[in-house]
Amino acid sequence: MTAHSDDAVLSAAVALDGQGACIARARHTAAGFLTRMRSEHGVAVSQRAVEVTQLVVSELVTNARKYAAGPILMNLRIVGDLLELQVWDSDPVLPVARAADVGRVGQHGLEIVMALCQSFEAMREPVGKRITVRLPLTDHPLGDGAGAWTGR
Repeated sequence: MTAHSDDAVLSAAVALDGQGACIARARHTAAGFLTRMRSEHGVAVSQRAVEVTQLVVSELVTNARKYAAGPILMNLRIVGDLLELQVWDSDPVLPVARAADVGRVGQHGLEIVMALCQSFEAMREPVGKRITVRLPLTDHPLGDGAGAWTGR
């Protein structure tokens, strides 16, 4: 993992091999990054934000591992009061959220990610695709209009 810091951006990047342990490594990397941002750089990061980030990372890296062969790249970046998380994989097919179906077993990961994140974007790259999500770093009180963290 490499860490970068300049006046406005705090970030880290990690290359994952796409094997079984990469999901746990990605979760651990994300939690460690947010903990360091809080302790070393004074960034306001709630414990809930760390936990939600780990869930979102797990869902995105699991999908990348399941649908694309080869390596996965994960980038984490603090942008204001948000965490920007990017996951790249080699499969150019963009994910599509399925309609809600309480009877469906599994395949709810993208629904979960979209419900928890403030924004979601999937873009094709020259090779593969990049998923970019943004998550609030602190808890928002109910009803503030932020969308995330309101129990939906």
